Amino acid sequence: MDTKRLYSPKQVREVLDRHGFYFSKGLGQNFLIDGNTVRKIVYLAGITKEDCVIEIGPGMGTLTEELAINAKKVISIELDNRLKPILEETLAPYDNTKIIFEDVLKVDLRELIKTECEGLNVKVVANLPYYVTTPIIAKLIESELPIQSISVMVQKEVAQRIVAKAHTKEYGSLSLFVQFYTEPEILMKVPKTVFMPKPTIDSAVINLKLREKLPEADKGNYFYLVRAAFSKRRKTIINALSSYGLDIEKEELREALKRANIEETLRGEDLTMEDYVRLSLEVKELKKASNEKN
Repeated sequence: MDTKRLYSPKQVREVLDRHGFYFSKGLGQNFLIDGNTVRKIVYLAGITKEDCVIEIGPGMGTLTEELAINAKKVISIELDNRLKPILEETLAPYDNTKIIFEDVLKVDLRELIKTECEGLNVKVVANLPYYVTTPIIAKLIESELPIQSISVMVQKEVAQRIVAKAHTKEYGSLSLFVQFYTEPEILMKVPKTVFMPKPTIDSAVINLKLREKLPEADKGNYFYLVRAAFSKRRKTIINALSSYGLDIEKEELREALKRANIEETLRGEDLTMEDYVRLSLEVKELKKASNEKN
């Protein structure tokens, strides 16, 4: 019965009231209170007894509990020290959990994984506070950690931007950043009604499957070109790039676009990741030739 589990709204309210806990708006705290949602997240994340799960933001432990039941080990990282006595109570039945009270952006995740997850598959599962979604995802995917998969709850609109393809209004620099490192997929949509307190917007769980091999781009140029292209979204690609301070003559850019098989009249949102990869290599050659000339 759900009444015996943490995700029961009655259980959540009783525990929080007993500890005199109040939600922090500044920390973006919204706790899951729906059993079906909690179970589905863990199922879709593919959590098994072969896994060591890194959970970010356990809250009062509703998702942590389900992870502990299904995983070999769960390491949860929580910023709010006020939750310490609550988590000590709610996770007491599970000896395969460990809580670290620290800012995940300051944690040495490589060392943590090495110390706590030896011999196990490492998966990240998190209900991310909206205000730090992008920095946390960036840290997870840029750090080249030995992680098998990342399944995170984010704002629905952010999930749509992450998985967006070229020629759509959601497509932008976030899409091209995340897709460079991962193959993203929306696993499920989550209504605002399954949280306490209820947020103003719906959420979605996305899975980020880390690429075994990154695209063969000049990484620095790739991300610079993406930023330039979307800094003036309505401009054509050649005008957006030439007005962003690339320090390359417009005529040379025109030639680079032609060699990369990209029409200069297209906008940034019309270029695929593969287009930006090819263009990054052409710009690399331009810069190389310019340096040799000087």
